[in-house]
Parts: sequence; structure tokens; C-alpha cells
Amino acid sequence: MNAAVFFQKYGNKLPVKVLQKVYNMFLLRTNNQRVKFARNAGAKIGDNVTLPNVDMLGTEPCLVEIGDNVYFSGNQTQIITHDGGISWTYRMGIAPQKYDIFGKVKIGNNCFIGVRSIILKGVTIGDNCVIGAGSVVTKDIPAGSVACGVPAKVISTCVEYYEKNKGNFDDTIGWNTYKKRIYLQEKYK
Repeated sequence: MNAAVFFQKYGNKLPVKVLQKVYNMFLLRTNNQRVKFARNAGAKIGDNVTLPNVDMLGTEPCLVEIGDNVYFSGNQTQIITHDGGISWTYRMGIAPQKYDIFGKVKIGNNCFIGVRSIILKGVTIGDNCVIGAGSVVTKDIPAGSVACGVPAKVISTCVEYYEKNKGNFDDTIGWNTYKKRIYLQEKYK
């Protein structure tokens, strides 16, 4: 039994939850290890995906599908495949028992997901999309779109986004932090 399946089977017990946090923190150090763990937990993940942590896939990673060349820019991003609030309708006296509601999350190829974004159940993000930092994605985002906000709304196509910003580009990709700092201090005196 691999670690992902072990944690899914026995994760309701407090000592196992603690062990899983420690395991995720200290043993899943590389991106390849995190992607392999997530795949073993049931997530469908394509090639060249940057996965900052496995906890971001929530409690039902089997409902998550991520295409090729997807970059999650920060480890606070969350993919949520369930609606935890619906079970509280039982406590409120509305529902006759506790219920769960689940939904798949699908992220297409060549997508950039900004830091601290939240993607909710039932959402599909098309190919070639940019999701702005801090966005809450509650509805499908069509391919080739830039979306941001709470809730996330499409603000432009990716082509329009590129055209709007091309006068502001800095050719600093691959520079070390020190060289970039010197350049930026000079530019923004």
C-alpha cells in the first residue's frame, strides 16, 4: 500500500492526520514527489505540472484533473471538490440527515494559476488560461481567457492581456535575485 492510499484509508484518526502533515512537509520535498503522491491519491495530472503542495488538492484528489504545463504560483492555492456547508443544514433542522455534495475540477493545458486562488467544485478551466492571484473561481472559464476577482470574472483574452502589457516587459527571466534587485532598484528609483 502506498502512502497516499494509507492516508486516505486511515486519515480520520488524529495520529494519522499528524503523520500525514509531517510526511507532506518533510518527505514530499520535490515537485516530482508531490505529483507522484497526488497521482497515487487518484488525481489525474499531466506532464510538466508545478504542484507546490499536495494539500491544495483537498480531500478528494480523485475528482481533480490537471492538464499539461500547468503552473500553480503559490502553495496557498486550494482546489475544493466538495461543499462542506450542505451537511450543516442537518444541524439547522432543514435536512433529515447529513449529506455531501461533490464536483470535479478540471484545469486544461498551459494554464497559470495565481497565488492564493481558490477553485471550487464543478469548475472547468479551459486550455491556455491565466487565473489572477487571490481569485475565487466559481464558474467555468473558457479557453484562452484571463480571469480574476472574487468571484473570478473573465477580463480579457490572453492575446489582449499580452498586447496590453507588452510595453512593460522586463527581460529578466533566468536572472538571479541579486542581479534582478540591482536592475529593479535602478529602474524604480
